[in-house]
Amino acid sequence: MAAGKYSFSAIILSGDYMASLATAEVCDVNAGHLSNGDLRVLPPVFKIYGQCRAFSGPITTLKVFEDNVLVRELLETRGEGRVLVIDGGGSMRCALVGGNLGQLAQNMGWAGIVVNGCIRDVDEINGCDIGVRALASHPQKSNKKGQGEKHVPIYIGGMMIREGEWLYADSDGILVSKTELSI
Repeated sequence: MAAGKYSFSAIILSGDYMASLATAEVCDVNAGHLSNGDLRVLPPVFKIYGQCRAFSGPITTLKVFEDNVLVRELLETRGEGRVLVIDGGGSMRCALVGGNLGQLAQNMGWAGIVVNGCIRDVDEINGCDIGVRALASHPQKSNKKGQGEKHVPIYIGGMMIREGEWLYADSDGILVSKTELSI
C-alpha cells in the first residue's frame, strides 16, 4: 500500500488508529463509490451486540426464515475472518442466533454476524469476542427444519448483498463494499 494508506481491517485491529478511522470516514473518503453503488450503507436499524464494536471481513450469505439449522452449519466451518450475513426476513418472532452459536462463531474465527432478524442469550453473546448486529433480541428459539439457502444474493433493507463482498461495521453503522477497501 502507498504511504499514508491503511486497510480498514488493519486499522480496526491495530487499536492505535481506531479513533482515526470509522465507517463515517470511509464514507467521506469514498464518496464516489457511494454514488455509484460500489459502497452501500445498510439502514440504521441494527443493534450492537458482542465485544467487538468494530469488525470487518468478506461476506458469507445465508437466507433463512425462522430456522437456524443452516446458521449452525456455516458457523461450524472455519470463519477465517469472514462475516456471516443472515437474511432472516426481518422476522421478530424468534431468534436465529443464541449464545452457543455466538461462542461457536468466536471459536471458529468468524469476525462477525449480521442478522436481519433476532438473536437471544444477549448476555452470553455480549461476552463473545466477535461483533454481532441484529434487529432485536427475542427469547424464543427458532425452528430446526434445515430450510434455507447458502451463498446466494440476499436483500436486506432493499439492498442486495452478495457473497464475497466486504462488510465494515462500527458504532456508526454498517457498510457493504463490492471490494475490500483501503484508506
